[in-house]
Amino acid sequence: MSNFLDTINSPVDLKKIERQNLPKLSKEIREFIVDAVSKTGGHLASNLGVVDLTIALHYIFNTPEDLIIWDVGHQCYTHKLITGRKDKFSSLRQYEGISGFPRREESVYDAADTGHSGTSISIALAFAKARDKNNGNNSVIAVIGDGSMTSGLALEGLNNAGALNSNLIVVLNDNKMSISPNVGAISAHLNKIITGQLYNKMKGEVEYLLKTIPGIGGQMAKLAHRVEEAVKGIFVPGRFFEDLGFKYVGPIDGHNINHLLDTFESVKKLKGPILVHIVTTKGKGYKPAENEADSFHGASPFDVTTGSFKRKKAPPSYTEVFSKTLISLAKTDKKIIAITAAMADGTGLDSFAEQFSDRFYDVGIAEQHAITFAAGLSLKGFKPVVAIYSTFLQRAYDQVLHDVCLPNLPVTFAIDRAGIVGEDGPTHQGLFDLSYLRSLPNMVLMAPKDENELQHMIKTAIEYNGPSAVRYPRGSGEGVKFDKDIKTIEIGRAEIIKDGNDAVILTIGNTVYPSIEASNILSGKGIDAAVVNMRFVKPIDRAMIKDFCKKTGFIVTVEENVLQGGFGSAVLEALEEEELNNIKVKRIGLPDKFIEHGSQSIIREKYHLTPSAIASAISEFLLKHSFQKQLKFINNAKKAVG
Repeated sequence: MSNFLDTINSPVDLKKIERQNLPKLSKEIREFIVDAVSKTGGHLASNLGVVDLTIALHYIFNTPEDLIIWDVGHQCYTHKLITGRKDKFSSLRQYEGISGFPRREESVYDAADTGHSGTSISIALAFAKARDKNNGNNSVIAVIGDGSMTSGLALEGLNNAGALNSNLIVVLNDNKMSISPNVGAISAHLNKIITGQLYNKMKGEVEYLLKTIPGIGGQMAKLAHRVEEAVKGIFVPGRFFEDLGFKYVGPIDGHNINHLLDTFESVKKLKGPILVHIVTTKGKGYKPAENEADSFHGASPFDVTTGSFKRKKAPPSYTEVFSKTLISLAKTDKKIIAITAAMADGTGLDSFAEQFSDRFYDVGIAEQHAITFAAGLSLKGFKPVVAIYSTFLQRAYDQVLHDVCLPNLPVTFAIDRAGIVGEDGPTHQGLFDLSYLRSLPNMVLMAPKDENELQHMIKTAIEYNGPSAVRYPRGSGEGVKFDKDIKTIEIGRAEIIKDGNDAVILTIGNTVYPSIEASNILSGKGIDAAVVNMRFVKPIDRAMIKDFCKKTGFIVTVEENVLQGGFGSAVLEALEEEELNNIKVKRIGLPDKFIEHGSQSIIREKYHLTPSAIASAISEFLLKHSFQKQLKFINNAKKAVG
């Protein structure tokens, strides 16, 4: 039996395969992706759904001259296999391996770096206008789906594209059957007619002839157009897109390669903005993923035969603790409302929704709307909790500032996946939230050292009468014992974990326990370093900082955030404002760069956030300044003698 995938190193090789053999290639690719992702983890269900679509696009269009922009980017696995990265696929999402998203540095076939949703239409429109200005004639295709069409940015792009009227193809990958559930031979036949050259040529000629009739030609042409639109309103499910200026084509069975090939062959010849509506099944070809598409959206390694995930026994995740805490608090406080932006499962709010369906809102991939919606609920006396990934909260910065912080509203932000996220790489690392939130007036910003402290912080945030954010990492907790009662924490009050006289380690969130270990390592070297769990980045505990400045004179800050504007910067600002000018400070955190993909442990090792690395940095810091202090003493002594 032929293995067609082995013969493909570029789209040129794909085009050599006869059309009747493409379904066999689809089957091979699905089996390949399932096997690969079962080992590395990754976005499985969405990629299995677009195998046939991806083959058809590369078969009909001439990439990389013709440009394909993937939205949100995690649908690109088949694209990577076809464009020469098959031999590297075992390194998918691994450190120094290939990315799980399109990356221009990887391949000329990756037209844009995409990781967040809703960006493809805007980018594709820009590419189309750039092409027009350069007198080019290549095709530009945006593939958008997986809920991305609910993004406000996507709708803005559609609106602008329809107005500019450039040649542009938008492929809507409808993988939840949410727009049109019925796909069959009739709709395929209608689309063959709609996209046919004869249909469009005749339509243009009829319009021309009508307009040439003296006196009444213009009115007759308008009447004919209204009749056409009325018919479309009855028979074509894409009236919304037509009204935006797009020619709508669809729905098309996204797993019928012949229909896809015929459609794209016709569509590439049409002028103006075109929207091709493809209906696909997430997880297609692998039953466990078809049956549980949400579970296999971002899958951890799993057993291919059973579909069961290979999870080691571990303490509950921070996400699970947040979910259970919110449910517990909501049972006694009916004002609590939970909001998420298309991430109910990822943020743990799926469990909340099961128990409090009337107090749960999934607004789709619309982070800006989620924040302003929460602000409105707050104005009416409710206690909204917005559960959102750190990287996605960035998309709603203005709403946090303008709609929540400016009017000083009690909205709680439960910020999941803060810090180093790992294999999804630079688009998903949550390394900026301490910096972009602490600059906002009225915001209270905190991070728990462990899962027990998280439950107390969630209660503290909800009961605080103003904007508040709790940021916590991806993954399991520390395995600590939970307090029986959930209590509030005094706003801005730090906690001394370990006292010491030589230096103090001021640390926050998931760097507290590594800092404790670092302090223990230093004790073995004769260095007595205190450890303080600061708990709050804003307001920061200045009294605690002043006390240790007097006691040690040496401060080390540790955070899993970029150093620019982060927790360490907050400490430096406090020292300056308190006029504590003779204190030596060492900041440990992430550098001024986008952090690559790789496991959390590898990335923390590389950027010196492990206990041993923290201890070494502190030891070198103290040695350097102790030597300078001794040298200054000797020089002063020499001057006194001389």
